[in-house]
Amino acid sequence: MTRSRLLTTGKIGLAIGLIVVILSAVDAREAWRMLRSADPRWLLAAFALLSLQTVLSALRWRLTARQLNQRIGFVRAVREYYLSQVINQSLPGGMLGDAGRAMRARGQAGLRLASLGVALERLAGQVAMAFVMGAGLVAAVVVDGGLQPPAWLAGTVAAICAGVAGVAVVAYMGGKLPGAVGRAMGGFVTDARRALTAPGVLWWQVASSLATAACNLLAFAACAKAIGIALPAGAIAVLVPLILFAMLIPVTVAGWGLREGAAATLLPLAGTSGAAGLAASVAFGLVFLAAVMPGLWPLLARRRTANL
Repeated sequence: MTRSRLLTTGKIGLAIGLIVVILSAVDAREAWRMLRSADPRWLLAAFALLSLQTVLSALRWRLTARQLNQRIGFVRAVREYYLSQVINQSLPGGMLGDAGRAMRARGQAGLRLASLGVALERLAGQVAMAFVMGAGLVAAVVVDGGLQPPAWLAGTVAAICAGVAGVAVVAYMGGKLPGAVGRAMGGFVTDARRALTAPGVLWWQVASSLATAACNLLAFAACAKAIGIALPAGAIAVLVPLILFAMLIPVTVAGWGLREGAAATLLPLAGTSGAAGLAASVAFGLVFLAAVMPGLWPLLARRRTANL
């Protein structure tokens, strides 16, 4: 067995193992009952929100790429984004689809700028999610948002927000260094400013990133509502981003297992049960998988063309 195949098998096994552990720690029968009785109307709402966030993300990528001298048509941007998402949801690591998107877009400006456009677009989305989470934590402390965050949760959120801010600070300071490292970091900062904060671009980046974050958070809330759980605003703004951030850890397939563990651990802070957290996370994962299925169309079309 090759190293890559062994790594893939290990990540799939870890995802399955984590879910088994979670099932043993919560009321698995209750979680299954919630899933079986899920309201399809709320699941459809989640499907629509996740489909919308894909289109909005594609538009954000198109804008970012344009600032880096890449012209990508609307239809192509949406098609490529769907394709990258379906690959991310199907293969271990969660980033292979984005790497492929950069490779296919390299023709106009080269692989470096194509990769940078993809990376900055994804980074903008994560920054927006961290901003919502930080603002939600402040609001939960100042006003009653249905969530009373314990100290460890507040510390975790603060650390993530500080880490996101720290990336920008390190990149900026790195540009001041002498030699090749300083030139490389300086070039990165210049390109990032051009792509994300240039006049006429900044507010579009902010609006699209906050909109995609809202779509993801509300989609999870809709999945929770489908199984009979109404999450308070504080939980949606603070806990759900942490649950979704768990998916970014590249040790399983599409975050399966990690997301369920985070949901089963965190959602009880909002008055739900671990079983409800597990059920809501599984529902979200399945709806998300269904929502990216249009990404299979380019693959099927290419195979059909190859067989002609």
